[in-house]
Amino acid sequence: MLVAYLQLGLSMALVGANVAISKLLTEALPIALILGLRCLLACAVLWPLALRREGRLRLSGVSLANLAAQAAVGTLLYNAALLSGLRHTTALEAGLVLATLPAVIAIGSALWLRERMAPRQWLAVALAGGGMAAITLARLAGGGGGGGSLWGNALVFVAVCGEAGYVLLAKRLAGRVPLVTASFWMQGFSTLMLLPFCLPVLGAAAALADPGVSALLVFHSLTASVLCLLLWYAGLRRAPAGIAGIFSALLPAAAAGMAVLVLGETFSTMHGIGFLLMLASIGLATWPGRGKRVV
Repeated sequence: MLVAYLQLGLSMALVGANVAISKLLTEALPIALILGLRCLLACAVLWPLALRREGRLRLSGVSLANLAAQAAVGTLLYNAALLSGLRHTTALEAGLVLATLPAVIAIGSALWLRERMAPRQWLAVALAGGGMAAITLARLAGGGGGGGSLWGNALVFVAVCGEAGYVLLAKRLAGRVPLVTASFWMQGFSTLMLLPFCLPVLGAAAALADPGVSALLVFHSLTASVLCLLLWYAGLRRAPAGIAGIFSALLPAAAAGMAVLVLGETFSTMHGIGFLLMLASIGLATWPGRGKRVV
């Protein structure tokens, strides 16, 4: 189980790190074009990898429908809402809003997937919520810096709902389809869904002549649409969705860290307290119980 926890944690940390990268990309390229090129590049990487490792790309109609739904909420809704929100708020403040993700996933896994969560796991969700409260207080006290807005934060929360839906749908499919093949189909569906939005802004691709913009887009594509997906699917094969949701606390932590390191946004003591509470929530949720052994 320890390997699964590491895979889930690294996946969410990479997703969070990409929040700052996304904010930089939105200053150079239209949102639809960022997403479309990202998914297309991911398909180019995943297709030969799936054929080589898993030998075939055919899946059942039910599995394809589930992956199409994951593409709709996990790629279109999450990324479109997040990137739009980042145009109206700071990367650090977006990270604060993203900290609500563990609670949304935990509630969704209990209500929709009918997963039973132990009292300590609900306490872990409460700790993650406490971390959100702490860093929100930091914002209200002026420690989050300027540039945020209610509208931008509301859009980021819509992204939270999309990501939670993706996690729950992915858990329902985990273990039933090959790992790389599932990732390929999800990115393929995402590309098709984004195509009508990309064509009108295709001329903006001239910005890719800048090596810095191209490098950011390639990094963003390979980490957010390839590596993160593979790690997340692998971790979900062994970890319950409710536990996986707790690891999403690493997403806002990484997002805020990158906002400070890359974008120069302000980090306060209250932010530090919030992140400590989030880390405590992960430790509480994943600590082996009596008679259980972490493998």
